Amino acid sequence: MDAALIAVLGTLLGAAVTHWFQGRAADRGAALARSEQLRQERIAAYSAFAGAVVDYRQHQNDRWFRAHLEPGPAEAERSRYASYQQRTAARQALFRVQLICDDPRTRALADDAFASTHCLHEATDDDDRTRRSEVAKAALARFVEAAAPSVR
Repeated sequence: MDAALIAVLGTLLGAAVTHWFQGRAADRGAALARSEQLRQERIAAYSAFAGAVVDYRQHQNDRWFRAHLEPGPAEAERSRYASYQQRTAARQALFRVQLICDDPRTRALADDAFASTHCLHEATDDDDRTRRSEVAKAALARFVEAAAPSVR
């Protein structure tokens, strides 16, 4: 009788310990899956933002050239509206970065990259435009450098 009772208690203890270890393993697996999903979403958001800002900078440069070096009202207007569309795409990508990024410094660098690109068309001459374009490019590089560790 004592042997049977010990066997039953041992079985129950073994089942309880196994259940506890399986629960911990399941929790760890779920946490790893959430972490990987967040990493993948960050990669998508950060790369989409960088691409949108690069395109926006190109459109802003085109807008400036069409308005200053190749004056033609129709081309300048088309270029201006194309830059507006690209600004919208870049701003949408910025919002996604702001939603998914939990680092205030990285979010601030994304804001800076967008803002420095946004004011590029206000350049007074070609040297100023070149300088602003380089500032925008450097701001985007700082964002990418700050964002990279969170997706590795």
